[in-house]
Amino acid sequence: MGRVDVYADLLDARSRGEKRLALLLDPDKSRLKRLGQIIETAVEVGVDYLFVGGSLVVNDMLDALLAGIRERCSAPIVLFPGNSFQLSYRADALLFLSLISGRNAELLIGQHVIAAPFLRRSPLEIISTGYILVDGGVVTSVQYMSNTRPIPANKPDIAACTAMAGEMLGLKTIYLDAGSGAFSPVPEAMIEAVRSVVEVPLLVGGGIRTPEKAAANLRAGADVVVVGTAVEQQPECLGELMAAVRESSSGGRGA
Repeated sequence: MGRVDVYADLLDARSRGEKRLALLLDPDKSRLKRLGQIIETAVEVGVDYLFVGGSLVVNDMLDALLAGIRERCSAPIVLFPGNSFQLSYRADALLFLSLISGRNAELLIGQHVIAAPFLRRSPLEIISTGYILVDGGVVTSVQYMSNTRPIPANKPDIAACTAMAGEMLGLKTIYLDAGSGAFSPVPEAMIEAVRSVVEVPLLVGGGIRTPEKAAANLRAGADVVVVGTAVEQQPECLGELMAAVRESSSGGRGA
């Protein structure tokens, strides 16, 4: 199977009212005994995208995981890098994340400058992404490692204005994230507020543990829900999450 144009697929799905599910695999946890089961389940239920990334990834572990995924699964593999060292040609695309909710210049542009020469030569599809960290009730790895404060969960107006600015700057997608292992997911009111002011694809992740929450996020305006921790803990729940996403689509792509 050839490479899929991930961004074109996002735009096409959005235009047709189809929703997507991305499974986030963290190489930091790749030694989990359930990893093989998780990938097999992802193939079985037809996950749309596999996001790969974490806060403490080392390159050799990343390459090994990507190679293992490619052997088992044909779904597009999208890098979700925590820093400029988490790059590999073994993926299909990369979310070029700019942490627009924070004020850490390294994560707004600094790391991007370091990565740019590698990415220019790479076959990766580069998707510029406005990354907005939302308070999920606990200090997450991304909050600690990025040295930034998340947007308070009860401030949807700040999230909306931030997303609006990101779109005006030319970013192709907006990603609202409560962080891996978040106690509280991104509120629907915040998703609705962001969706009302931007037209680009909207990704939402962090703390999504149930099909009901996934469906609620999609109804609020998310185009893609990203799940990770819940599936790591209980791989069998992936089928229910996938069914909820398909049922939320209005483009005739039901379960």
